[in-house]
Amino acid sequence: MPAPTRAPAPAVPGRTAVELRGVRRIHGPRGAGRAVLDGVDLRVAEGEFVCLLGASGSGKSTLLHLVAGLDRPTSGEVRVAGPRPAVLFQDHALFPWLTVGRNIELALRLRGVARAARREEARRLLGLVRLADAYGMRVHELSGGMRQRAALARALAQGARTLLMDEPFAALDAVTREVLHGELLRVHRDQRLTVLFVTHDVQEAVRLADRVVLLSAHPGRIDRTWRVPAPHPRPARGPDAALLAQEITDRLREELGHVHR
Repeated sequence: MPAPTRAPAPAVPGRTAVELRGVRRIHGPRGAGRAVLDGVDLRVAEGEFVCLLGASGSGKSTLLHLVAGLDRPTSGEVRVAGPRPAVLFQDHALFPWLTVGRNIELALRLRGVARAARREEARRLLGLVRLADAYGMRVHELSGGMRQRAALARALAQGARTLLMDEPFAALDAVTREVLHGELLRVHRDQRLTVLFVTHDVQEAVRLADRVVLLSAHPGRIDRTWRVPAPHPRPARGPDAALLAQEITDRLREELGHVHR
């Protein structure tokens, strides 16, 4: 019988969770179309939180799909340690005909967790994202922020050690987004997850990330990276964060200028 739960393995500093080497992705028949990514080299360490920024067309989502195994590179290598990553999109993608608890249990069943253990584990995961009272609720009864919490619980139910997030909070209001930033950082720390997070919001990237990676566009290449030195909890609008956000914004504007020439 499969074990219902396992304590998360501690992240090992310096050990690689995700690595891209010379990754090129061309969209089009037989690789003869437009290059979306070209020569991308990126390494993400276990337990690291990396935010990807870039103009539209820089290949951020394509890169995430490659890491998730939803697409394949035209050339180069993509390596992911451990189980297949879990993915969260802007659309929570919860099944509306199931209760919140049943949505979580479905992911556990697909993972092979025994039926007798699934309800208890689903309740534990909902408690982890502070939705302990939502087990029997329907998706339409949840606010936008609660739906994203439930989607996070379902992602954790997959047993992945790497979490891929494609603008998951973009449709939420500013206050809800800020609350969920804190919740995500708490879960990231407590579960020792590796996170690769796509956003258009520079302030969001600076608040969340250990490292910010800027992609150039047409085709997507790594233009520059910044390590965020301030420890968590990190003020969203502190002076150090504001200076770094301004530096990244200035570089992003330069890149946007190149795109529109």
